[in-house]
Amino acid sequence: MEILELLPSSFGYVIFTYFYSWIMLSYLGVKVGAARKKYDVKYPTMYSDKEQVFNCIQRAHQNTLEVYPQWLVFQTIAALVYPTSAAVLGAIWVTSRFSYAWGYYTGDPAKRMKGAYGYIGYFGVIILSIAVALQLLGVL
Repeated sequence: MEILELLPSSFGYVIFTYFYSWIMLSYLGVKVGAARKKYDVKYPTMYSDKEQVFNCIQRAHQNTLEVYPQWLVFQTIAALVYPTSAAVLGAIWVTSRFSYAWGYYTGDPAKRMKGAYGYIGYFGVIILSIAVALQLLGVL
């Protein structure tokens, strides 16, 4: 059986969500690279002793990378059974990472909370993943 026969057609939305997340990660990475030049922070130094704004730009990217593997797993599990819902929740989470980063880029770490709405998407795919697990176990 071919993969296109196994997956629902709406799984295509999920694939576009993955692509959107790649764009987001690339954007955040480019911003760190530009900040390295602007604030003269050489590799392999992760953080600056002098430039708080650089550290905020770096943390926005680093924090996203820290949570990204878990999001991918839950996004995929949820999408296997609930592709449209997972795609919407994934798009919310990815969009929130832009808001989170833009808030952080101000140099005021408290403003990163502008992306807090992303927990709707993040916890949403976790809840859907739990539902998938319970369905597989015959509990639901």
